[in-house]
Amino acid sequence: MTSKSELVRNVVWAGDLTADELERAIRGVSEKLFAKGNYLCHRGDRLDYWTGVVTGLVKMSSITRDGKAITFSGIGAGGWLGEGSVLKDEPRKYDLVALRETRVLMMNRATFHWLAENSIGFNRFLVRQLNERLAQFIASTEYERILDPKAKVARNLSWLCNPVLNPHVKALIEITQEELALLSAVSRQVANRSLQELEQEGLLRVEHGRIHILDADALGAYGAQNRRLD
Repeated sequence: MTSKSELVRNVVWAGDLTADELERAIRGVSEKLFAKGNYLCHRGDRLDYWTGVVTGLVKMSSITRDGKAITFSGIGAGGWLGEGSVLKDEPRKYDLVALRETRVLMMNRATFHWLAENSIGFNRFLVRQLNERLAQFIASTEYERILDPKAKVARNLSWLCNPVLNPHVKALIEITQEELALLSAVSRQVANRSLQELEQEGLLRVEHGRIHILDADALGAYGAQNRRLD
């Protein structure tokens, strides 16, 4: 198994740090393994760690005031999450659940704040990360009500390909239809039908346990011209 030091040296932001900053980061990181279906945290919990996905898949979701489930994002290998809550020292405003066995790196709050206060490279990464996450959250809340199920499936696939938020997830996504259904808040049957139709439209290609993304931009904009108004 790859050592913690090697894992940290290979994360997306490691290249932005000086040698001393990277050693400080390594000392402040621990590893944890979550079984499928286990929660990393619940909404309202305090999780004083910045969290990165090494392997696996995490769903970030919440419940609206009217009791409706809403998925903000899926975080795959290479993705990091929770920087806003750690920066503001506040409880999480969302649930985090492992959709499959998931290995994570967890940076403690003291190390995170030290890097935020002392590392120019780390701050540049955080700005990119926060801007991209904000845009995704705005899109997810805006379109949750107005997009049809197929468009939700398309959008979630495009977000998994986001090079900033999921840097290790490329055009070939390792994901089951069950996992995609959970991310998109639709039934497995709807996810299956949506994938078939999107494949017929030339936007992706489905294989067993994985999906080839052929046009991520089109998936990301899917449904924008056909919004539901109900």
